Amino acid sequence: MDWYVIHTKPRQEARAFVNLNSQGYECYLPELGKQRLHRGALEVVQEPLFPRYLFIRLDSTQSGKSWGPIRSTLGVSRLVTFGFEPARVDSELIDLLKEHAKIIQTEPVKIHEPGQRVLINEGPFAGIEAIFEMDDGESRAMVLIDLLSKPTRLKLPLANLSQIR
Repeated sequence: MDWYVIHTKPRQEARAFVNLNSQGYECYLPELGKQRLHRGALEVVQEPLFPRYLFIRLDSTQSGKSWGPIRSTLGVSRLVTFGFEPARVDSELIDLLKEHAKIIQTEPVKIHEPGQRVLINEGPFAGIEAIFEMDDGESRAMVLIDLLSKPTRLKLPLANLSQIR
């Protein structure tokens, strides 16, 4: 049995995963915990590590399960191919991804990292650039701004900050 790559419809990786599993296929969808602001509250959501892709284990012999139903599964766009040959993925790579997923599940990816430049969007300091220092509780952040040529520490809601790219 080999691993192959499924290309899913936009934002339907989980739907394709569930539908393929319910048909008896073995699938793997690596996910990453990520912080997100939702209505001013900080929450951790699971997002695919590879957006629009998931892995499926298929038997390439004649005795294996038919590959035909894969294309018509809800959420699936197509099986990734190179020419007419399905794209194979080494089992060792899948094992490494599973090990790595266990490590990254313990600590979600943060919205802002210490030392990152951010822009204050609301309040009396709107439009001023700041340096993100740290999260302070669930929905507040500690930032440094340059006020009268002196670094000044402020506590602001995370929702009031955006990244400078």
